[in-house]
Amino acid sequence: MDISHRKRTLLKVIVLGDSGVGKTSLMNQYVYRKFSQQYKATIGADFVTKEIQVDDKLVTLQIWDTAGQERFHSLGAAFYRGADCCVLVYDVNIHKTFDTLNNWHDEFLKQVYMNDPEAFPFVLLGNKVDVDGGNSRRVTEKKAREWCASRGNIPYFETSAKEGYNVEEAFLRVAKIALENEHEQDIYFRGISETVSEAEQRSSCAC
Repeated sequence: MDISHRKRTLLKVIVLGDSGVGKTSLMNQYVYRKFSQQYKATIGADFVTKEIQVDDKLVTLQIWDTAGQERFHSLGAAFYRGADCCVLVYDVNIHKTFDTLNNWHDEFLKQVYMNDPEAFPFVLLGNKVDVDGGNSRRVTEKKAREWCASRGNIPYFETSAKEGYNVEEAFLRVAKIALENEHEQDIYFRGISETVSEAEQRSSCAC
């Protein structure tokens, strides 16, 4: 079949983390293959899209870049709704950005209503591994992986938005687990609709 006529799957990915950890830079590196040294804080939320092929499926990733500032947290629920995966980002050189991961993780799950929150897919990115040749690092890979294990074995990637290190690989993993999540949700909701349909049939047959 002509690839242009095949069905595309839209996946919504939310990127969360403290202000300045490199969320926008990671997205720009992945989608546009570019990096800017100039830092500009995201106001509210914005998104970019990228079309990729995952195995035999055509996928449009809609990646949402959200503000890391506290004053924008109340906007979360509106942007998080319908998400298929959440990417958490911290700066390996600033311990505070790692310490707040629990808050971002729990706040996301609290804002998004879902049938099985513990099964929702997350991916953790430890960004800026290139800074000062790694000599400024404050969070070890071991510590990050221990945190991931404590949260249900979240996949972990160390990245450099500046150098493009591991960025492609990380987002490909994001796309794959987002696809799996969408498929599981589809089965769940299809099961509900079939149950409702059976109940309606029984009630219509009642004398």
